[in-house]
Amino acid sequence: MDFVAVGPRAIVTQPARTQASVPFRWRLSAAAKRCVESSMRMVSEEAGHGRLVLFSPVFLGAGAATWFLMAADFPATSALLCLLVLVIAVTLCGYERPKLQATLMAVLLFVGGMLSAQIETWRARTVILDSAVTTTVTGRVERREGDGPGRWRYILGVSRTDAPEVKRPPERISVLVRGAKEAFELGAVIEGRARLTPPAGPALPQLYDFAFGAYYDGIGANGFFYGAPKEVASQPVQEGSVGEVVLEWLFRLRSGIGDRIRSVLPGDTGAFAASLVTDERRAISDETTEALRQSGLAHIVAISGLNMALSAGIFYVGLRVILSLFASVAQAWPTKKIAAAGALAAVTAYYLISGFAVSAERAFIMMAIMLIAVFFDRPSISLRNVALSALVILAVSPSEVLGPSFQMSFAATLALVAGYDLWKGRPMRENALAKLPIMKPLFMIGGFFGGIFLTSLIGGFSTALFSIEHFHRLSTYGLPANLAAMPVISFIVMPSGMMAMLLMPFGLDGPLWQITGFGLDLVIKIAKTVSDWGGNIDVGRLPGWYFPTAVFGFLLLTLLKSRLRHAGTAIVAASTLTVALLPGNSAPDVAIAEDGGLVAVVDGEAMASNREKPPSFIFQQWQRALAIEEHQKPIMITDANAPAAPEGKRLKFSPDQLDESREVMIQAVATGPPLRFTCLKGAWCTVSLKNGKQLTVINNAAYLGPACDTADIVVTPVHLRFDRCRSGAMLFTGETLRKTGSVELRFTDKGLQVATAFDTLLRPWMRHRAYDWRSDTFADDRPSPISDSGE
Repeated sequence: MDFVAVGPRAIVTQPARTQASVPFRWRLSAAAKRCVESSMRMVSEEAGHGRLVLFSPVFLGAGAATWFLMAADFPATSALLCLLVLVIAVTLCGYERPKLQATLMAVLLFVGGMLSAQIETWRARTVILDSAVTTTVTGRVERREGDGPGRWRYILGVSRTDAPEVKRPPERISVLVRGAKEAFELGAVIEGRARLTPPAGPALPQLYDFAFGAYYDGIGANGFFYGAPKEVASQPVQEGSVGEVVLEWLFRLRSGIGDRIRSVLPGDTGAFAASLVTDERRAISDETTEALRQSGLAHIVAISGLNMALSAGIFYVGLRVILSLFASVAQAWPTKKIAAAGALAAVTAYYLISGFAVSAERAFIMMAIMLIAVFFDRPSISLRNVALSALVILAVSPSEVLGPSFQMSFAATLALVAGYDLWKGRPMRENALAKLPIMKPLFMIGGFFGGIFLTSLIGGFSTALFSIEHFHRLSTYGLPANLAAMPVISFIVMPSGMMAMLLMPFGLDGPLWQITGFGLDLVIKIAKTVSDWGGNIDVGRLPGWYFPTAVFGFLLLTLLKSRLRHAGTAIVAASTLTVALLPGNSAPDVAIAEDGGLVAVVDGEAMASNREKPPSFIFQQWQRALAIEEHQKPIMITDANAPAAPEGKRLKFSPDQLDESREVMIQAVATGPPLRFTCLKGAWCTVSLKNGKQLTVINNAAYLGPACDTADIVVTPVHLRFDRCRSGAMLFTGETLRKTGSVELRFTDKGLQVATAFDTLLRPWMRHRAYDWRSDTFADDRPSPISDSGE
């Protein structure tokens, strides 16, 4: 101790502590305290900038997503009571307690998102077909779209089904017609024999459920006509509200515009041009569609923010330039607002003839808000406008929050607007070269391509996360493809297309469509060239925690302004690095499609299926989700003694034939290679699995006895009344798979693990799977093989 003399007294003082003498836990506590205080200051700074308001659609969307992802409907009365209580609490809180008020508002928006999801579900009330059926359909043509040469896709309002009569018929279906000489007009009533199937569920557990989207689109079944249907009534007088009449007139106009474009520009060029105007994309060939997708140019086809922005920009700039030529008008009238009003009218017309696609609706709302901001002298390009448009869309169509289109569109828009804010706030430096007359054109060209480069780079990085989550694929050459294609779209395709649309009523649009076609041919060549380079990376499914964590980081990065946004960068980087370094989810040993007709055995980098030509719609999703390219086809054998089943009937075997089939199955497993199917065409396929078990797929119920006797796992697409083998073998039938959806099997040290696409069938877009048409009831019990597995 030190003694210090002060007057008559001596004061004892403690020696000053060094950094090393302070306990570590105290230093850590002090550091954590400083970190929290710094974070709170930055949060207050963000609130001062008004950035916390930008999280409003995040909370609203999170509430809607939570409602959609729950196992059962949340009671609407409880949500409504919570909403009322929160409204009262926010009102009573006032402005004296801003932190409490902000917290209550976040909870209020979350509950509001749940309630809006429930309201949209009530509004949809779509009846989905319970199981595949062949029946005679009579319906009224509500919409039509070209689906390739000689093919048309129709949306029919179903009025009757016969032979058999469907007990629970969907109100609206999507059907394909082949071989019709001419397309049926909207309003025509047609009749024909059709094969109808419910919308597809997830191809594998955790993948996208197409029935979810179909439910909110109002489509209860998909299918095709056997031959060309016949027209049974010629365009009856429309009975309905004024809105329905106007809507049908708009769809007639849309179909006429599409037909006109395709008559001037044949093939993929015309289909591409029609898709840019009317959003009719089905007529584009599979080859061109795949090339556009692999090259990262698929966003051009859909009517989205790019198309709306170019249309509005061209119209806005063009009208303002024209008005500026008249000095008296430019001085006496607000030409900027007049041009914005003209651009708003143009994008509104564009939206009305686009078929009201979701992407077009979203782009229109966003562009309309930006143009309306000009009327009030507010900035058009701002994060507040993006947030406002997201709030409007989520309030009207909350189901879009789970769709890749909504997520990718707003991710790109958020990143671009946030990047624009940073670019606008950068310190300006004068460049002497830019002032030279000879250098101005070079700087303009460099600025244009530099803008395209930055836009493509930011857009590509911002949507990569969502592309991996939904499509399990990355396009590595999207940047050069966009650099080459976007000038063509901006300077040739969109301006000439807009002029062609303006001159179409006068019949003077032909030459301009030719110019548009020239530009689109260049874009198709660019897409095919870049696609031939390869470079697409199949990433596969990622852990379930990664996507919400990375999205949270992305939102912090784009919505915040202070240094706190770098926390978002750290979250995205850390989560991505963790996924890259740590081992991912193990691939299943066996994948079973929801109809039981396709089964695959996974062996490292190869996937062996029971079909020589598996359905591409399902199998390609499997390949991308599992990141497996190699396909091993089954080994086909012949059995001259195997009887063939008459069409539409089941085989009946004698005891001797059953014994013979049993022996053939045993011999096929004994002689065939492991982990590869051996198939008797049209009868059965069998394979030896890595754990020594045997799996058999049968196409006819007559082979069920031999399959159950010789195999450990039996799969059949046939709908049977039972779900067990007497031998104890696990049995998956068309009926059990209808309730569980697609199935994954994994063989572990702890035994067999079964993962199914559906755990319950209590949500509205799943209820059709629990329907039994024989008893006209809903059965919610899980099949015994699944429940016995412990899942």
